[in-house]
Amino acid sequence: MSSKLSGSSSTGTIAASSRLMLTGFDTRGRMGRLDAAIVLAEQTNTAPNTADVRTYGSRLGASLDLEQQVSADVGVFARIGKAAGNVEAYEFTDVDRGISGGVSIKGSAWHRAEDTVGIAGIVNAISAEREQYFNLGGLGILVGDGRLPHPGAEQIIETYYSFAVLAWAHVSLDYQWVKNPGYNTDRGPAPIYAVRVHAQF
Repeated sequence: MSSKLSGSSSTGTIAASSRLMLTGFDTRGRMGRLDAAIVLAEQTNTAPNTADVRTYGSRLGASLDLEQQVSADVGVFARIGKAAGNVEAYEFTDVDRGISGGVSIKGSAWHRAEDTVGIAGIVNAISAEREQYFNLGGLGILVGDGRLPHPGAEQIIETYYSFAVLAWAHVSLDYQWVKNPGYNTDRGPAPIYAVRVHAQF
C-alpha cells in the first residue's frame, strides 16, 4: 500500500510515502516437535533433543510490516511477527514472536548525504513449550543454558552508523544492548559490537 501526503512549508512541499506488507510463510523440512522431544526425554531420563524426534513437517508464521517515509531524509518502520511455537527453529534463531520499530536518518544535515544513522527497539519472545524445552536442558540453534528457571523476553536496543566509504561500498558500525539474552533473566544485560561491510558492484 502506498500513499502520498503533501504539506506546505517555507521550504516547499514535503511528500511522504508509506508501505504496509503482510507476509506469510511455511517452512518445510525435517523438524522436531518440542512436546515430542520432552516426552521422550522424560521416558529416557535425558535432556530433550529435537534431533531424536524429527519428522518431515511444517512451521507456519506471519509478519506485518509498516514502513513510513517521513521526509526525504527520515524514515520509520514497525514490525510484528509470530511463528509456530512448538516446532524446532533452525532457519534463523529461536524466536516465536517479536515486535520492533525504529527510525533511520540520512546524513544530509551534516553534509554526508550517502551516510545513514539508525536506531531500533526489538522485543523477542518464545512460547511456553520452548521455555519448558530449554528449562529441561534442550538446546536450540543458538539458545540454551542447560536450564531456564527464570525466562523473560529479550529486549534489544540497536543503533548503527553506515559510512559511504566509496560509491559502491559502505562500512557500518553497530551496537546492541540486550536485556535477558537467550530469554534468561539471570543473564545480562549484554553489549554487542559489530562492523559490517557491504559492497555492491
